[in-house]
Amino acid sequence: MQKHENQREWRQKALAAIILTALAAGAARADDLPALGDGDDSWRVDVIYENATHYRGKDDTGHEVGLSKFRNTLQVELDKKLASDWDFHAILRGTFDGVYRLNDDEFGRKAGSRRASDLQFENTVSKSGGIVTTVPWGGGLGANGGPWNQATAPFGYPGGNELVQAIYNGGATVGVMPPGLVANTAFVNGSAFSVQSGVGLRMLGDRWHGPDGGVAIAVPVRPCDSDKRGCRDFGGYGDKDRSELEAPEFNDRLDFIREAYVKKTFNIGDDTSFFLKLGRQQVVWGRTDLFRVLDVINPVDYSRNNIYDELQDIRIPMWIAQGEFRFGSSELMQDRNLSFIWNFDKFRPNNLGQCGTANVMLDAGCFFRGMASLWDNGGTVANFAHLSDGSATLAEIGMGMPIGTLPRDMWLATNFGPGQIGIRKVHLPSWSLSNTQFGVKFEGVTQGGLNFSVNALTYRSQLPSLHAFNNAQNPFVASQKGGSSHLIAFDMHFPRVNLIGGSMDFQSETLGAAFRLEGAFTKGEEFVNTARPKLYSENKVFRSVIGIDRPTFIPFISESRTTLISAQLFYQHIFDHEEHRGPLGKYGMPDWKDNFIGTLLIKAMLMNDRLSPQLVMARDFKAHAWAVAPQVEWSLSDNLKLTLGANIKDRSNDDRWAWNDCRDCNPYPPYTAYDEHTGPGPLGLSGLEPVGRFRAGPIGAAWREDEAYFYLRYKF
Repeated sequence: MQKHENQREWRQKALAAIILTALAAGAARADDLPALGDGDDSWRVDVIYENATHYRGKDDTGHEVGLSKFRNTLQVELDKKLASDWDFHAILRGTFDGVYRLNDDEFGRKAGSRRASDLQFENTVSKSGGIVTTVPWGGGLGANGGPWNQATAPFGYPGGNELVQAIYNGGATVGVMPPGLVANTAFVNGSAFSVQSGVGLRMLGDRWHGPDGGVAIAVPVRPCDSDKRGCRDFGGYGDKDRSELEAPEFNDRLDFIREAYVKKTFNIGDDTSFFLKLGRQQVVWGRTDLFRVLDVINPVDYSRNNIYDELQDIRIPMWIAQGEFRFGSSELMQDRNLSFIWNFDKFRPNNLGQCGTANVMLDAGCFFRGMASLWDNGGTVANFAHLSDGSATLAEIGMGMPIGTLPRDMWLATNFGPGQIGIRKVHLPSWSLSNTQFGVKFEGVTQGGLNFSVNALTYRSQLPSLHAFNNAQNPFVASQKGGSSHLIAFDMHFPRVNLIGGSMDFQSETLGAAFRLEGAFTKGEEFVNTARPKLYSENKVFRSVIGIDRPTFIPFISESRTTLISAQLFYQHIFDHEEHRGPLGKYGMPDWKDNFIGTLLIKAMLMNDRLSPQLVMARDFKAHAWAVAPQVEWSLSDNLKLTLGANIKDRSNDDRWAWNDCRDCNPYPPYTAYDEHTGPGPLGLSGLEPVGRFRAGPIGAAWREDEAYFYLRYKF
């Protein structure tokens, strides 16, 4: 097996080297490239090399992360005139990120825990002075004999596994374990699993928050050729070996082809023409930066640098046919265009980043991988089993203890077997005509100079939705709640979404500023919702943004050149939002009903435009999280540019990120029979994991990822 994996890695690296060498050779001898058709035989070729080096400070564990990116990129841009007035354009890009070898303790084959005791899972006693204790990996409720016997250690109760027996077996004979269990196994509700290795794991979310009373799990973080646990194809990420993470463009989707299309304008007559663009491309509908409203035709690769790279560098190009009727002017309009786009490529979602890499958007890739590993292998879950009055009394009777010996309200770390909780399947839409995406846009310019567009698009959601399912595999389920369990056991889906919207921009001479407005209404998006039986709901959403760009003289920056000030305010409203209050807290949809995110860019051009300092600030108003990114670009020549910058983030009042996690939805008595639960819906038992990430947002969930970076870019 190792030999086979080494051969595969060698072939991938050899292919990457051959392609990059060919690209460079082609750039050096552009005149030797073959002619296509009878057009101009000359090629216009640009070759760009870039090194991006990032260094990250301490995460929330107090550990210095160190080198987080050492990415080397070679990009070749090709243009050629073809026969019959066709034009050809291509961008080929290959990267190699050395961080997986240079810092393999954090992101490579040595990442994660060295031993099971490195991982600690909470047991919380909430009504006895707020006591919090921990057990190691494999040591939760349900641990059976041998080195994994930690069930009694956190509480100091005599009898060891007798406590487990009393809770699970309903007071059955103390000391008699269910048949079929052997040493170094654990069980929940009579289902056994072999305790997996405690090596190569991290606690979910430990980089950005500490223990919080939520559903903490262990997450594999090594590349999938070193540790296959939890490795699934979540849509182009999640199952990658080290070599695939190092050189991500060289894959079966041919991502090294950033763009490759032909285009031509056909004259129809009467000032009307038809423009056709066919091939792999980016279609840009939006007028905004950083966050997207209308610009949703291409998915985005957030694994490259989260939300902080330019969209043109992180959009994932797709095979698209784009046609545009250009009608010219009229009495009311300076220009009018009607365009159609057909994305006929196989579906592709956003790349949210594989767990164990430096950029994992919302930390979602780690949640997905951890949950997939739980379903496949079983594992320990913090704070899961609830020992209430009834189950505590049952345990005391089964162990011969006086009534009242055990705390009456505590949550115990619990061991689960395979096929009980986690992510079972990923339903990636296969290629079919019904799964392709189609859009239409009308845009024009009024005689008064107002640019506007009206847009409509039907597409597959680029973000996943988790659907809880009836987990009838558990032997205890059949007798509870009609034989159904919606207990954090999911399948992943990508629903169809319909969008209508529009945009406009105009100049105000009075204010000396340009205004950009954009809005979109969608139907079909799905959100986490613990008030619903399947733990999700479909909701209509409205998003909008207003942007203002104003060149302004700021004397202390420059007395001869204006400084660009650009501000944007994003707004999102979720219709039919659900938020309820239970005895222990709120439950329903963790996403904010109304949210605002503001950004501010201040950019100057100095030294004959050779030096460009800038400052970007962003604030998520509901999450109470913010980011500041100072940067300086220095063009030493027309071909060489250096960039030095940093990305600093912080937050306040992160307790507001906690949300109901549906531990109080589960149907397994007696240890989850909540005495307080007298009405419908969950109690509102909450923690940061797993859904607090949706309240924290992309800035809050990355608040401990402060980085300094250096870029070198050379154009040959």
